[in-house]
Amino acid sequence: MSFLTECEMGLGTWAWGKGQVWGYGKGYNDQDLRETFRAALDSGIQLFDTAEVYGEGESESFLGQFLKEIKPKKSYVATKFAPYPWRVSTSQLLKALKASLTRLGLKSVDLYQMHWASPPRTVKSWMEPMAEAVKEGLAKEVGVSNFTRGQMLRAQEALAAHGVPLASNQMQYSLVRRKNELNGLLEECKKTNVRFIAYSPLGMGMLSGKYSPQNPPSGPRRLFYFGQLGRIQTLVGKLNALGATHGGKTVNQVALNWLLCKGALPIPGAKTAAQVRENAGAMGWRLAQAQVEELDEASRFFKG
Repeated sequence: MSFLTECEMGLGTWAWGKGQVWGYGKGYNDQDLRETFRAALDSGIQLFDTAEVYGEGESESFLGQFLKEIKPKKSYVATKFAPYPWRVSTSQLLKALKASLTRLGLKSVDLYQMHWASPPRTVKSWMEPMAEAVKEGLAKEVGVSNFTRGQMLRAQEALAAHGVPLASNQMQYSLVRRKNELNGLLEECKKTNVRFIAYSPLGMGMLSGKYSPQNPPSGPRRLFYFGQLGRIQTLVGKLNALGATHGGKTVNQVALNWLLCKGALPIPGAKTAAQVRENAGAMGWRLAQAQVEELDEASRFFKG
């Protein structure tokens, strides 16, 4: 049985290290990230999701450093391979995995994922070295990310030919990005025993209530949600009201709990200990089915 079945929530580390979206080094630093890692463990979060492209490798390096320093009793690490167009040889996947393991300070990663499907190589051709990674003991399980239903099924078939199951598909999914639920992908994952991992489960911070048409976020996120901030504010009001019926749960906690009710494994990012503790407050309880349906209706506009 996959370790993913015992994980209610994980921690995404996209913001750990340099990058244009999150501003590492300005509002937070490596000490903040170290405390975030500790807080995640203390809150019962054991899955840490990273990638070789996050922070140009810095995210993996930070995670490896914290694992070495803190030595948690139980933790799971997931990372990803980026099939850039110039990586035309599938042999580069195992080379990249070994480089990731070096940065992480591990002999094996719990979950190795293909970050996205990329021509000119076919899905089937990439799955061969993914299966080899499992057979060589470099990865315990393998998954995909940003794969459509058809691509996921092809990956599943190709891996099965090598006797390796597809463990997961990691997709963007939140109350303001419902495409991968409405197009049937979430249900297909359930049907084929593929764990649906939800990244950006808080809409890249749009569901926090911090932003409005008068106070939009800076950077690329302003473009991602251009013209939608008014509707998002209405949705945030609904989340706030539902949170009050569950003992004062926050907007973020209700939004994450909605994903748990849908059967997804959310991996919200966090840059501070306070953020990860708040996110962890989404675990251990559930919205009523009528409340889930209420949020379904309130978010029906967000089909992208």
